[in-house]
Formats: sequence, C-alpha cells, structure tokens
Amino acid sequence: MIESLGQTEIKTEVISIDTGYNVIIGRSHFIKTVEDIYEAIVNTNPKGKFGLAFCEASADRLVRFEGNDEKLVSLAVEMARKVNAGHYFFLVLDGMYPINILNALKQVREVCSIECASQNPLHVIVGETSLGRTILGIVDGQPTVGVEDETKKKERHEFLRKIGYKF
Repeated sequence: MIESLGQTEIKTEVISIDTGYNVIIGRSHFIKTVEDIYEAIVNTNPKGKFGLAFCEASADRLVRFEGNDEKLVSLAVEMARKVNAGHYFFLVLDGMYPINILNALKQVREVCSIECASQNPLHVIVGETSLGRTILGIVDGQPTVGVEDETKKKERHEFLRKIGYKF
C-alpha cells in the first residue's frame, strides 16, 4: 500500500565550529553507537580529546552522549539537538584530525556512513516530515576560486610534511 505523507519541509541548520576543533557527522543505527565509537577513538588516539552525541530515533528518543572532555561533549550535544535528526552522531575533536580516526569509525559495526569531517563552518540541510528529520546533505566550506599553481602545490607539499603526514 502506498500512502501520501504530505510535504517535506527543508531547513538549513548552521553549525559553527570553534577554531582548532574538527567535527565528524555520521549516520548510525543503534543505542550502543556512543560506547563503540568511544572505544574506537581511544583505541586509535588515546591522547585526543572529544565529545560525542547520538540522536536516538526510537524508544526514549534521547540524545545519548560520551566523551573525555566536558566542553566538547557539550558542543556535540548542542549540535545534535540543533539538527535533531534520528540516528545521526556528532563528534567534536580536539588534538587530533579526522584522518586519524576515520578508518576506525568506519569499522564500527553501527556506523552506516560518514556525512562530513571538517573544520569549516557547516550548513546542514535537513528534511522534515511528519515522521521526523533527516540530513539531506551538508554544505562544507566555500566554492573554489581557481586551480593551484606550482607555488601553491609546493606549499601543500611542505605543509603535509610539516605536520607529519608525509616524509
């Protein structure tokens, strides 16, 4: 049976990120997400600080949270409450880059997808129906203004070596 559910309202939620922090937004599917992501992070980078919030989509429908830094946990919960889309998690990082933990996150059984990993201000495009909210997409950063020249290519190479990602 096919049933019409009416209109979908589209909203944009602005996520501001404090300087120096990175954010990962992803989709997951189970209440134990927060514990398993916590373990994946500390097993990958035990010195990094983070806050994690997960929007539960059924039963109690709470924002579940974990982390090892109170401020970062508070920021993650604030993001989760603002977007308020079921089964999405919001991870705020300090002292580590997303590249350091993305593979570990992707191996967490409950994680379905990673929507973004960024240090930029974000616009989260949210669709809302009578059933709830979901993330339709994320605007991450600004449009490009050109193509790198040899000077910019050299700067990129030097930067990656400076921060230890290349020899």
